[in-house]
Amino acid sequence: MVTVADVIAVLEKAYPPELAEAWDAVGLVCGDPDDPVTRVLICIDPVESTVDEALGLGAQLVVAHHPLFLRGVHGVSAQTPKGRLVQRLVRANSALFCAHTNADSADPGVSDALAAALGLTVVGPLAGTGDGRTGIGRIGELPGVETFAEFVERVGAALPATAAGVRASGDPDRLVRRVAVSGGAGDGYLDAASHAGVDVYVTADLRHHPAAEHLADPGRPALVDVAHWASEWPWCEQAAAILRAGLDGNVDITVSTRRTDPWTVASVPGLTGRMPG
Repeated sequence: MVTVADVIAVLEKAYPPELAEAWDAVGLVCGDPDDPVTRVLICIDPVESTVDEALGLGAQLVVAHHPLFLRGVHGVSAQTPKGRLVQRLVRANSALFCAHTNADSADPGVSDALAAALGLTVVGPLAGTGDGRTGIGRIGELPGVETFAEFVERVGAALPATAAGVRASGDPDRLVRRVAVSGGAGDGYLDAASHAGVDVYVTADLRHHPAAEHLADPGRPALVDVAHWASEWPWCEQAAAILRAGLDGNVDITVSTRRTDPWTVASVPGLTGRMPG
């Protein structure tokens, strides 16, 4: 019989909790480590739709990338959205486990999965910890040189579709080969990407001012900005493969099919709107 504790042991070997940032909240959120597990759902966000999916499948454990709680709470009353999720999971005897920044930094981790989805061969971390490839982000190389426009199309085809799609900034004819990626919010690593000498940097949640300041220097990498959820979703398959191997196929592992990106509607200026003046 496989237990919640057995699944956690496999996950924490792959994504050591000591790699998590000090502010992070990783590990078992709710559930009994001694409970048996026959089915696991892996997702990015522990939200209502993924809990619906897990309970519909009869999963006894939900493995999520994003934590349910990042700030201290004084209760899990069903009067709050997050409290309701905990209550639903507990009533269904389903546990919740989160692997966040420890999965970001692990080798392989979130950015390795993103790099693989884009067809990159990883050569090292973007911001390493001094221990092999452990660290945030990855630097990789394409199989051959292609234009920036072609690369942007590659990104769009490789990641799950979202309402906002893929945004990019750079010369469409620029030739690219060396690429930096960072799953999740990555504008804190713009300088690291520049210092790495890459041709393009792929990440999520790029903000206006940091991106504009970065692009003001023509020698810096072109930018590709994708949805936060989409940039991390390839990790789900990585975690699923780790669990299938570590549990010898004795547990059914399902990757969530629910799109939990919070943005659901988009309008393209110039096509559906008008420029001022």
